[in-house]
Amino acid sequence: MPRPIKCRRVAFLPNIKYFKPAGIPLRILGEIKLPVDEAEAIRLKDLKGLDQGESAAEMNISRPTFQRILASARHKIADALLNGNAIRVEGGSYEMASSRLRCRNGHEWEAPLEEIINQPPDNCPVCQTESIEMILPAEHGRARKCWGGIHNKT
Repeated sequence: MPRPIKCRRVAFLPNIKYFKPAGIPLRILGEIKLPVDEAEAIRLKDLKGLDQGESAAEMNISRPTFQRILASARHKIADALLNGNAIRVEGGSYEMASSRLRCRNGHEWEAPLEEIINQPPDNCPVCQTESIEMILPAEHGRARKCWGGIHNKT
């Protein structure tokens, strides 16, 4: 039996989840799915300019795993750009690096995931109410528990 996939830590969810060549109807395009964890690898390495060790540490994975994720993401992006395919950013095995919380009175705040897991807040920092819930990212897969964190996998 294969080892379960470890959740990759993601600190950014893109607002735009779909890219396609201009002027070509969607119905005739091929589509490439780019998981959120692969988009995060591209963001860390190519956009932020971190080295692979730093990027792997940010995602809480090993360097070889980061290299595989990055190579897969780059291959998919190159395929889409050079062959005129659409890219849909969704799914993957990931946990949020920080999470938003909300109390029943509507106050919202952000806290690191490790803090929420290790010592969940007892009350709202604004109104001190004890009724608190985590706000899960929308449209990024089903939420599941994954080694203590929020896990999204499609």
